[in-house]
Amino acid sequence: MASEKIVLEIDGHIGRLTLNRPSKLNALDPEMLDALDETIRRADREPELRVLVMSGEGERAFCAGADINAWQELSATAMWHEWTRRGHALFRAIEELAAPTIAAIDGIAYGGGLELALACDLILATTSSRFAFPEAGIATIPGWGGTVRLPERIGIARSKYMMFTADPIDAATASEWGLAEEILSDRNTLDERVAALGERIAANAPISVQTTKQLLRGVGLSRVTLGAESIAGGFAASTADAREGIAAFREKRRPDFSGE
Repeated sequence: MASEKIVLEIDGHIGRLTLNRPSKLNALDPEMLDALDETIRRADREPELRVLVMSGEGERAFCAGADINAWQELSATAMWHEWTRRGHALFRAIEELAAPTIAAIDGIAYGGGLELALACDLILATTSSRFAFPEAGIATIPGWGGTVRLPERIGIARSKYMMFTADPIDAATASEWGLAEEILSDRNTLDERVAALGERIAANAPISVQTTKQLLRGVGLSRVTLGAESIAGGFAASTADAREGIAAFREKRRPDFSGE
C-alpha cells in the first residue's frame, strides 16, 4: 500500500525510512501502520540493505504516538484486534528486521512514537528531544510493546516512573538512563552522526552483524508480557476514564477520573 506518509530511500547499503506527516507530528494512523508494515517487509527483502535509519519529518517530532482519532471510537475487542495486535505485529517485524535499525530522534517521541523507537536497535537524539509515555494521563496504557521494551532498556523502576507520572524526560536524562545511546547538539549534527554510524556498521561483515543481532534479541525480559499488554490495552480503552481522558485532551483541560 503506497502512502506519502511513509518514505523509504535506499542508498547503497543504507536505508532511510521517514515518517512524513509533520502537520500531525507524525502521529501514526491506520494508513501509516499499513504502509510501515509493507515498507519494513520490503526492506527486509533488499539483499544489499545493511542498516535502516528511521526519522520523522519536521522540526517538532519524531513521532507523537498513535493518532487518537484513529482508535478513540473502537470497542474493547476492536481495540485489541485491530489496533494493539496490529501494532505488536508491526513493531515485532521492525525488531526482527535482519538489518540493524537506528532511530534518529529530533523533537518528541511520545507513546507509540517512543515504542517505535524502542523497537529499533539503537536510538540517537538531539538535545531538544523529549521522551514520554503519556497514556496514564488519558486513561490508557502503552499498548505496542512499551511495557516490555522500555524496562529492557532502562530498568523497571525508571519505567514505572515514566509510565506512572506520564511526564516527559529530557535528552540528558534519556542518555543517563540508557534510553538513548548518543545525544547530538542539533538535527544537522544528528544526521551526520547517524550517517557515519550507519556506514561504520555497514562496513562490517553483514552476516556477522545480523546473526549477532538475532542472538542478542534472546537476551532480556520475558516476552510473555506482550500478550497481556495487548489484552490490557483493549480493556483500558473501554473504560469511562478512557472516554474522559480523550475528552479532556481534546478540550485542553485536566481530566476528572472516576476509576471506572
